[in-house]
Amino acid sequence: MNKTITLANGNNIPILGYGTWRNVDPKECVDGVKWALEYGYRHIDTAQMYGNEELVGEGMRLSGVPREEIFLTSKLDNPDHGYENAKRTIDESLERLGTDYLDLFLIHWPEVAGHEEDWQADNIETWRALEDAYEAGKLKAIGVSNFKVKHLENLLPNCRIAPMVNQIRLHPGLNQEDTVKMSREAGMVIEAWSPLSPIPQMEEDEAVNAMTEKYQKSIAQLLLRYCVQKGYVPLTKSVNKDRIRENAAIFNFQIDEEDMAYFDQWQWQGELFF
Repeated sequence: MNKTITLANGNNIPILGYGTWRNVDPKECVDGVKWALEYGYRHIDTAQMYGNEELVGEGMRLSGVPREEIFLTSKLDNPDHGYENAKRTIDESLERLGTDYLDLFLIHWPEVAGHEEDWQADNIETWRALEDAYEAGKLKAIGVSNFKVKHLENLLPNCRIAPMVNQIRLHPGLNQEDTVKMSREAGMVIEAWSPLSPIPQMEEDEAVNAMTEKYQKSIAQLLLRYCVQKGYVPLTKSVNKDRIRENAAIFNFQIDEEDMAYFDQWQWQGELFF
């Protein structure tokens, strides 16, 4: 649980994150964050569009874990693209979360309503607000989310501070190899959201079920360990106390090369919606 990856600016990001997407029930959200921190997570991920920043902040405070020990991420809401909007809403996130800095702040989506035709200029303008907030000390690291190759090709030549993270959907069957390659070549750490998506399909997979016996681990634990061994930062998501603890128990085993290769070539039948 103490393992970290070093970002391009020298800061360290914990290898396992606790995500809060769709955690809008006040008690569930607060308890989930509090339990995650009690079980040793030190990386909490939220977003403006999740509508739960106040709850996340409350869970952090109730945990008793010092703020400086927590790596806290939020992301820009789609309607708040543009320099002035982004600059304002970063301050609003800080207020809602009850902190004077964020460890990481991301542009959540590269193409948003109202900027379908000018997303290139929109991303460059929006990114300037993140750079300024970073230089002001409000953001300890900055990055992007769901940026594919074409979005990176547009943004990277126009940065004075390059993105340090790209948070994308990653799991067996959705490898996004070109995006991963370009992001890493540009010095970004890769975060994996929805890494547990394949579980329903994998429950019917004989080879995967054999792995659960072989390693004495759940499918969820195998998928999270797969991400860690690929060098990704997986973001788990649960409000169930036992599952939160189970998802953290992935650092006492190693998936062998043959099984990693099986996951690499595994075919997902789910929807590819972006």
